[in-house]
Amino acid sequence: MDLGIAGRRAIVCAASKGLGRACAFALAREGVHVTLTARSADALEATAEEIRKATGVTVTTAPGDITTEEGRAAALAACPEPDILVNNAGGPPPGDFHDWDREDWIRALDANMLAPIFLIKATVDGMIARRFGRIVNITSAAVRAPIPILGLSNGARSGLTGFVAGLSRQTVKHNVTINNLLPGPFETDRLRKTMEGGAKAAGRSIDEEMDLRRKGNPAGRFGDPEEFGAACAFLCAASSGFMTGQNILLDGGAYPGTM
Repeated sequence: MDLGIAGRRAIVCAASKGLGRACAFALAREGVHVTLTARSADALEATAEEIRKATGVTVTTAPGDITTEEGRAAALAACPEPDILVNNAGGPPPGDFHDWDREDWIRALDANMLAPIFLIKATVDGMIARRFGRIVNITSAAVRAPIPILGLSNGARSGLTGFVAGLSRQTVKHNVTINNLLPGPFETDRLRKTMEGGAKAAGRSIDEEMDLRRKGNPAGRFGDPEEFGAACAFLCAASSGFMTGQNILLDGGAYPGTM
C-alpha cells in the first residue's frame, strides 16, 4: 500500500532504538526523509546509517536531549519545516508517589508532556500553511489503564493526551492531524529494564519474568517494534487526514474494556 508520503520530511524523536527507531524505519521505507534525535550520538549515527543503506532516503541526525530547549532547537535546525513529527521520550522511573518531590514531577512533565507540546507549537503553524501535517505522540497504554507504580508517567502523559484532544480538533480542517499511539509491552530494552524490579521482588531471573509476562498477554507474546512502526506510518499517510485526536492502543488485547 502506497501511503502517499514519499518525499515528505519527518522529525522522529528518541529514534536510535526501540519504538522510535521502528517508526523512523517505517517512514523511511515509505520514502520519507527523516531527521533523527537521541541523546547518544554514536547509537544515533549507527541507526541513521542502517536506514540510509536499507532505504536510500536522506537521513539527518540531531544528537541531543529532546526534553531540553537545546535538544529541540537542534532538531528544528536540522529539519526546520517537517511535514511529520513523531514525539517520543523515555518515561520516568517507577516508584511510590510518597517518594516523589516537586523536582521529580517537573522532570516527568518536561519530558512527557511539555517537550512534545513545545515541538508541536514550533511546527504546527508551518504544517497548517503547507496544508499537510501528521503529528504522532508515542505515549503509553498506562494512559488508558494506569499502572500504580508508574504514577509520574500516568500523570504527565495524561496531561499531554488532554491537550491533544483539544488542539487536534482545531488543526484537522487544515489537513493537520494529531494522534497518540499507546504502546503496551513491546520487545525493547526499556521493557526489559522496567521488569527488573518485578523479577527481583519475585526471586526470578529477568528472562523468567519476561517469559511469564509474555504468556500472560492475550496474544501470548510481546509486540514486535516493527508492528508499532507500521501503525505510526499509517497515521502519517496522506489518506489518514480524517483521523485525529485518537488514542490508539497496541497491547495485544491486554486492556479488557469494551471501549
